[in-house]
Amino acid sequence: MRTFNIQEATAHLSRLVEEAAKGEPFIIAKGGRPLVKVMPLDAPTEMSVKRIGFMAGEIEVPDDFDEMGRKAIERLFTSGEV
Repeated sequence: MRTFNIQEATAHLSRLVEEAAKGEPFIIAKGGRPLVKVMPLDAPTEMSVKRIGFMAGEIEVPDDFDEMGRKAIERLFTSGEV
């Protein structure tokens, strides 16, 4: 993401805002310290992006999931075979 100091951003604000509206956000800094981020209003914010449950209804977990492979695991621990 590009960073511009306040003077530079002021001189090119119209162009920078148009680019941000098209999906190219930028940062305005003062004295080398970032102050604000300019981005399109319809861009998702970190708070609006939800990951938990994003595949709800897409995956089925078998009823015996916790029993799957139990015999093979027991055999590894009891017989000493690898």
